Amino acid sequence: MSTKKVEGPSAPANRRDPYEVLSVSRDATDQEIKSAYRKLALKYHPDKNANNPEASDLFKEVAFSYSILSDPEKRRQYDNAGFEALDADGMEMEVDLSNLGTVNTMFAALFSKLGVPIKTTVSANVLEEAMNGTVTVRPLPIGTSVSGKVDKQCAHFFGVTISEQQAESGVVVRVTSTAQSKFKLLYFEQDSSGGYGLALQEESEKTGKVTSAGMYFLHFQVYRMDSTVNALAAAKDPESAFFKRLEGLQPCEVSELRAGTHIFAVYGDNFFKTASYTIEALCAKTYEDTTEKLKEIEAQILRKRNDLRQFETEYRKALARFQEVTTRYTQEKQTVDELLKQRDSIHSSFSVVKTPSSSNLSNGSSSKAQGDEPKGDGDSAGEEGGAESRDKSKRKWFNLNIKGSEKKVG
Repeated sequence: MSTKKVEGPSAPANRRDPYEVLSVSRDATDQEIKSAYRKLALKYHPDKNANNPEASDLFKEVAFSYSILSDPEKRRQYDNAGFEALDADGMEMEVDLSNLGTVNTMFAALFSKLGVPIKTTVSANVLEEAMNGTVTVRPLPIGTSVSGKVDKQCAHFFGVTISEQQAESGVVVRVTSTAQSKFKLLYFEQDSSGGYGLALQEESEKTGKVTSAGMYFLHFQVYRMDSTVNALAAAKDPESAFFKRLEGLQPCEVSELRAGTHIFAVYGDNFFKTASYTIEALCAKTYEDTTEKLKEIEAQILRKRNDLRQFETEYRKALARFQEVTTRYTQEKQTVDELLKQRDSIHSSFSVVKTPSSSNLSNGSSSKAQGDEPKGDGDSAGEEGGAESRDKSKRKWFNLNIKGSEKKVG
């Protein structure tokens, strides 16, 4: 992924006043600064200004200005002494421009309620329509569900109205797809100008035979799983993938909702076709046991993540030791084999008889003593005589059997 850096104090000296860039007053509230940033980021985003090379510089200037005014400490330092008071290292900011060639794709132009950057691929057109308040919002009463199909890079918006009692009990909004479609569940906060700004997003994940995504506003910290952390760990070191499996847990920025109407959306993320979905809004009051189980399992997973961090250290030490001893085992085995081989060689040296050569043992013949000599004609004649004598004895034995049998017959 390619990134470009917007430099802090090392940038050109003609940097403009952040308040001027965002068109806000010096006593502007955090919400006003955030709202101004979102509008300008959408306005100057290079995806929407492919034929305007100045848009990229303006976009980075807007993002740089927001990075100052959205941070209370940096804003205080700037208000007191200007750019010179800002730390160089602290002001180095990365703006993700990895996919600027893709039309209608929004990257790093939005910030959540807590000022945390959201790198999203939600269509800039959808976000702009939401910010302008021109989207159609369908009602989604608590305790009901709605099914539908949404086109790729489009969104269906829903308004969930909750009472004081329901807000106190907690609310859950979930989306599932039996067709295993890919989608995003989005949560928007009301903007001061009447529009809606993206605050949270959840990617659909495959769970069993469906894909699903959920947001849980239950008055305790819940976590989302960032699967990219696992994928990167597995690609870098397959053995470490298990230990990094829980490192992808990221705390959700919002853990409760106030009474009123809240805007959610289902965004079609399929590459070619529409996304089928069912969205439902639930009050946790009727799921008290399930809520407690979720709270406990979240706590257990966090404890297990800490355990795995410690265990990884122990495992790697043991693995290094195992590799060390297995290497030594191989070396020691080779050494013992060589020593025994040398010992056998030394033992065989204690002999006056030379070790027979392979030629003397060919064709199954046995070795001869040094005094043996080749056989002459006499030896051949002796062998022939012996053969004749054996034949006579066989005939004699054969004839005796016949004579005996004849006597018996007579």
